[in-house]
Amino acid sequence: MMRFLLISLFLACWATYASPMPQAQTQKPHATPPPANDDPQQLFQQGEAALKGGKLDDAEHAFRAVLAINPQVAGAYANLGVISMRRKQWPQALELLRKAEHMAPRIAGVRLNIGLVYYRQNDFRKAIPPFESVVHDVPDSFQARYLLGLCYFFVQRYDDAATTLEPLWSHASGQLNYLYVLGIAANKAGRSELEQRALTHLIEVGQNSPEFHLLMGKAHLNREEYDEAIAELGLAAKGDPRLPFVHFNLGMAYLKKQDLERAKAEFLKDIAIEPDVSYNYDQLGQVYYLQQQDKDAEKMFRQALRLDSQLASSHFQLARVYQRENNYAAALTEADSALKLEPESPGTHYLRGQVLQHLGRAPEAKAEMQTFTQLSNAAREKRHQELESGPLPNPELTQEPQ
Repeated sequence: MMRFLLISLFLACWATYASPMPQAQTQKPHATPPPANDDPQQLFQQGEAALKGGKLDDAEHAFRAVLAINPQVAGAYANLGVISMRRKQWPQALELLRKAEHMAPRIAGVRLNIGLVYYRQNDFRKAIPPFESVVHDVPDSFQARYLLGLCYFFVQRYDDAATTLEPLWSHASGQLNYLYVLGIAANKAGRSELEQRALTHLIEVGQNSPEFHLLMGKAHLNREEYDEAIAELGLAAKGDPRLPFVHFNLGMAYLKKQDLERAKAEFLKDIAIEPDVSYNYDQLGQVYYLQQQDKDAEKMFRQALRLDSQLASSHFQLARVYQRENNYAAALTEADSALKLEPESPGTHYLRGQVLQHLGRAPEAKAEMQTFTQLSNAAREKRHQELESGPLPNPELTQEPQ
């Protein structure tokens, strides 16, 4: 896969990025003493081997030793960025990869990983520019094009999503997620022929599999056909009770029907299968909020944010919890955090206006209500009718191409 290709690319370009440095610069002290080996190319190869073997500490030690000898080796920064990505240290990964990009702007693999840093935090808008640059430079990169198409899909740029994903048909048309996303994007973009081709092939490939029923259930869920969604998702769960996201989507369907106990049970089942999926805790927190179990709700929203700091809905829901507890200062802090992530959310502006009113800040509250009115009128055209509404989360579609 391209994400791991950059290591060998930088080895091939060693002569370009590892030019000798003056003696005074090769003796800079470093917090981690370098290995006895002072050959930077051998150290780089040792780091590469350790990284491939999953020995992250050894790999980091080797690449930092390379930089102690020559701070201008872009490949060392790039691979340190990969190590931070594997540790889910996103800010550190981004800093290291940006250094590598500055030193080696023509290496597409670095920009691909920058896009992946944003993508894995569900920050799809920021992932788009680096993925676009990779597709521009390497048009046949399957991974970059697929991820770019998914990002367009998640930010509702459906025509761009369909246009970007369609060229992958020969390689990806055996994948159910690809066909599902392509079909939905084509529908939203008014490309009926492509939609029909994708969805017809989806049925042919699906062959009554649990994965097929999962996607059909999600389609019903998106159309607010909750009973039909539950029926399809039930078939998926019967075929494979541990299929990722089946129980999550069942929980969503029951939550929409206000069947809170069943929703809670399904989210807990998915947490048992996938304990690191932030959306489970976010939605379970909503169940607890509706049951007026505010402490449990707060706990779930905090866990969701520990897993995904970009999850605006958890900040929004925390603000509702604190508002109900008359803790208006904390509610305002959470509402502000939500608006930083989703500045055009009508529901958050409405909530913030209410909180400001309670805090005695009437002019600001009035401005928020005016913003709410403007945004809610625009949102109504997109069928966002509830204050906290928005697109349903799609964690099952974010899986990266193999």
